[in-house]
Amino acid sequence: MHVPLEGRAYDVRIGPGLLPRAGDLIAPLLHRPRVAILTDDTVAGLHLDPLRAGLSGAGIDSVALTLPAGESTKSWHYLTQTVDWMLSEKIERRDILIALGGGVIGDLGGFAAAVLRRGIRFVQVPTSLLAQVDSSVGGKTGINTSHGKNLVGAFHQPALVLADTDVLATLAPRDFLAGYGEVVKYGMLGDAGFFAWLERNGPALAAGDPAARVEAVARSVQMKADIVVRDETEQGDRALLNLGHTFGHALEAATGYSGRLLHGEGVAIGCALAFELSARLGLCPQEDPSRVRAHLKAMGMTTDLSDIPGDLPDADGLLELMGQDKKVIDGKLRFILARGIGDAFVTSDVPRDTVRGLLQDALAARD
Repeated sequence: MHVPLEGRAYDVRIGPGLLPRAGDLIAPLLHRPRVAILTDDTVAGLHLDPLRAGLSGAGIDSVALTLPAGESTKSWHYLTQTVDWMLSEKIERRDILIALGGGVIGDLGGFAAAVLRRGIRFVQVPTSLLAQVDSSVGGKTGINTSHGKNLVGAFHQPALVLADTDVLATLAPRDFLAGYGEVVKYGMLGDAGFFAWLERNGPALAAGDPAARVEAVARSVQMKADIVVRDETEQGDRALLNLGHTFGHALEAATGYSGRLLHGEGVAIGCALAFELSARLGLCPQEDPSRVRAHLKAMGMTTDLSDIPGDLPDADGLLELMGQDKKVIDGKLRFILARGIGDAFVTSDVPRDTVRGLLQDALAARD
């Protein structure tokens, strides 16, 4: 699949067996047969050796830095460590960094590549479903801060994306379903037919059907690539990709970016809330949020605030966290709402009291 950005075009290769072929696929991009690899300690134990073997088979040497797994790694501390490590390894401006991992490693590695020597190229090798369908494509890179998620970063497109669907078999069920939250988002925001396909094929997808997994990743990537080409730096249409994220990012901040709530779980709950908000505002029929929630529940996914363990802030506290979202313009929250499944749009015209009431009701259901 090709992402035809002028001057920054790249391919996204999707399918089984790409990791052993990584050397042959990356070699045409190299000025010298040496790359740096950034990964985490969970992914390294599963996929670092096969990647290095694939590189070595094509005559490519590699050095690797392994960081702790988890959302907390997307921070200033590990960004500094990554950049210092690449400098100590004498990574040059024409060299390439490979980000081997999920969204955390992809975002952190891409940001490190964007700032090292004012920008080096990097290759995304996403190992989670979430990263394959979302964060590895489109060039958004960054880290979290104490003020919120992804508030510091840069747009820096990869030189290549290798989405090996075989590696999805190593994911824990919870991690796979968290990634599915981003897959189903695409159907909700712009493709009712894809949503219906997922209603029929979601169980096979979760059970490991290889063809279903390739199809779901390919359709998701195609939708994202089409939107990114129209709006690379999120001045318009690209904001649609944040369906569920205004709520989801606030919930992630409320849970301390911890294992209490994974990113895709927050997105799933956020999508359910966005459709419920749309229905309360008279934008879509009540059948649509009911259908969204029914599918999420059928897949065994997080759907409600009651699915999040531990305490949460009250409605005003969550609204305060939502106010740190990157989509705030002139102090107004921008929401991605829907006129129906497959028909999302961006708006700032949402009464604060309606959002507060929605959150109050959702929190009351936890009691």
